[in-house]
Amino acid sequence: MSDLRKLIVDGREIEVPPSYTLLQACEEAGAEIPRFCFHERLSIAGNCRMCLVELKGAPKPVASCAWGVSDCRPGPNGEPPEVLTRSALTKKAREGVMEFLLINHPLDCPICDQGGECDLQDQAMAYGVDTSRYHENKRAVEDKHIGPLVKTFMNRCIHCTRCIRFATEVAGVPELGATGRGEDMEITTYLEQAMVSELQANVVDLCPVGALTSKPYSFKARPWELDKTESIDVMDALGSNIRVDARGKEVMRILPRLNEDVNEEWISDKTRHCVDGLRAQRLDRPYLRVDGRLQAASWSDAFAAITERVAATTGDKIGAIAGDLAGVEEMFALKRLMESLGSASTDCRQDGAALDPALGRGGYIFNATVAGIESADAILIVGSNPRKEAPVLNARIRKRWRAAQPPIGVIGEPADLTYDYNYLGAGPESLSHLLAGEGDFYHALSAAEQPLILVGQRALVGDNGAAVLSAAARLAADVGATRDDWNGLSILHTAASRVGGLDIGFVPGEGGKIAREMVSGDSGLDVLFLLGADEIAMPPAGPFVVYIGTHGDAGAHRADVILPGAAYTEKSATWVNTEGRAQLGNRAAFPPGDAREDWSILRALSGALGKTLSFDSLAALRAELYEAHPHLAEIDTIKPAERADFGRVAAIGGAIAGPPFASPIKDFYLTNPIARASATLAECSAMHLGPAAEAAE
Repeated sequence: MSDLRKLIVDGREIEVPPSYTLLQACEEAGAEIPRFCFHERLSIAGNCRMCLVELKGAPKPVASCAWGVSDCRPGPNGEPPEVLTRSALTKKAREGVMEFLLINHPLDCPICDQGGECDLQDQAMAYGVDTSRYHENKRAVEDKHIGPLVKTFMNRCIHCTRCIRFATEVAGVPELGATGRGEDMEITTYLEQAMVSELQANVVDLCPVGALTSKPYSFKARPWELDKTESIDVMDALGSNIRVDARGKEVMRILPRLNEDVNEEWISDKTRHCVDGLRAQRLDRPYLRVDGRLQAASWSDAFAAITERVAATTGDKIGAIAGDLAGVEEMFALKRLMESLGSASTDCRQDGAALDPALGRGGYIFNATVAGIESADAILIVGSNPRKEAPVLNARIRKRWRAAQPPIGVIGEPADLTYDYNYLGAGPESLSHLLAGEGDFYHALSAAEQPLILVGQRALVGDNGAAVLSAAARLAADVGATRDDWNGLSILHTAASRVGGLDIGFVPGEGGKIAREMVSGDSGLDVLFLLGADEIAMPPAGPFVVYIGTHGDAGAHRADVILPGAAYTEKSATWVNTEGRAQLGNRAAFPPGDAREDWSILRALSGALGKTLSFDSLAALRAELYEAHPHLAEIDTIKPAERADFGRVAAIGGAIAGPPFASPIKDFYLTNPIARASATLAECSAMHLGPAAEAAE
């Protein structure tokens, strides 16, 4: 306790670390300090002056966000420094600051999208005055076009610079800056071009006024009209915590929720702006292919067609593939249905990644955990572009890079990851060199106390995927990355459903076929169930395809029977993120038309097939799921891998050879049916990654 400093805040004595600012110390004492420019995750700017407090002995009020506790001098008799947050001097200072902030701010709250959730409104009510002594004309600033996601009203800007600091420090793409001085200062993109960061829309949440608002959401709804539901994102495998705001049956917007262990308070642009894709191209009734054309049908007709085909074949000629957005509950129900039909051909690995749950959890989860990235002191990235595959996780790597400058090595496609790295090579041969102990980066990994080896999905596909994973496990063991106190071997997934599917064993059983074999021309299957599987190439002819999904995407185009399912915002389901954390998403709206939740479709279908599943409610299904896999009942916790898992993975062996690693994501904005149905994300793709990708090729 000797390293703590005593401080008196509004008559209350507290002890805080000397590294605290006065603002943090005052909040520790329970005082409320207004602020505009200060944000816990950004550097200190100290330019709004709203956080002024009275410090006894100081000649004038001090900015508490920029004044350290260690800078406070004790009183003349050695008494602790005293801070007053509610004194007359503090009140007068804050009123003066607020008056200056409002000098040029337009009175357009009734038409401002920030109305009702605006920091300036709230603090003007709490700390401002009801009159202004300023009668000159307000300044006018031209609005900037900075892309399809962020709408600008720069007359409202109060120059807090949060957006500039976020783009520079967190996103790592310094696109925003300030030009001019004083009243002529403007926030803009330096070259008058659109922002290209995958995290750019977070500036809308950061903006304390209505200067930066969401362009797709503009003038759509007021915050008090919306029902707010806490849920989980499925646009990537990170499992970002989100809040879904809906009005009636329609999802209006998606915002981030705070979770320090997963996404902190950021979400990617795809997560936030896939909203319009939830409404477009939806499947809202069953369809049946008649004479080569899909026609609307009743549920009973669709079930009868499936029953006829299933009855005409045997279990070994039936298969099922789970898509990237499926929840654990529906995959569990489909697995039980396939077992009752005598089928061992089930797979959740559309891309053919060499991940085998029989080897243990350690071979397919992000063992270091997302929060653990912040303690890694050397990072090797193999076959992954985390900026495209998990932008928020990539921001966490950048955060660690800015804090400690750990050595970072990349094997795979060279790309702008927003931090400096050593490019070690393009493919498996570079991993072989590291495994042989060659190169400076091997020594950096060996010298690190907590090395992290991140393996992407592109490194795990193909005939040598298992050998690459085994080599990464052996390298992790060699450099001390798989100890009892630190598990550095980490698999970065791209599909939200993948870890949950592997956890419940949604992989081929004895004699079963993998996904690639099920869709080959000579698969030998008569019936194939697709649970939202749209990222796998289907042959034009082959088995009778039953598609359970939400959008008229690739799987539906090939289907013989379509059963309309529920999107992730329309059902309560469990998703397990890349680090193995089970998280529960809640229903924010109802599916359109005749669409139903996927598990209930499978339950009804099982009855029509004469193989009735043993549950008739979601609670009963979860009871069976938790009995079979108890760790899934521990919501928001991670079941760690066992030490023996790494030995089993390392023992796979095999020759490390093959083509260079390339990111599985070519277009960040269009990776799943919901995103591909979004006009907003299509515009982002055309403006940003589309031309860039063509130029790169």
